[in-house]
Amino acid sequence: MREWHHTYKDQGLVVIGNHFPEFSYEHDLDNLKAAIIDLDVPYPVAQDNDGETWRAYRNRYWPTLYLIDKWGNIRYTHIGEGAYEETESAILALLAEKYPK
Repeated sequence: MREWHHTYKDQGLVVIGNHFPEFSYEHDLDNLKAAIIDLDVPYPVAQDNDGETWRAYRNRYWPTLYLIDKWGNIRYTHIGEGAYEETESAILALLAEKYPK
């Protein structure tokens, strides 16, 4: 995620993390802020303590990656690690699409 963010942010890619805490200490915003610094996460991360965003996407697995197009439609989903080349190809295809008028 970090590499894609750095590589494609100037071409329009926006990376947003969603943190749905598993353990009680992960609900603390200060702990999340510290983790973001410690892990050198350069993109925004939402604190989803109640799991509203998690459930809105009917997410059941971690990690799950969603690519959303310029119109707000989910166009690609990948569950778990791996498929990095496939995902990057999907990123490039979406970035190549024209902006809506």
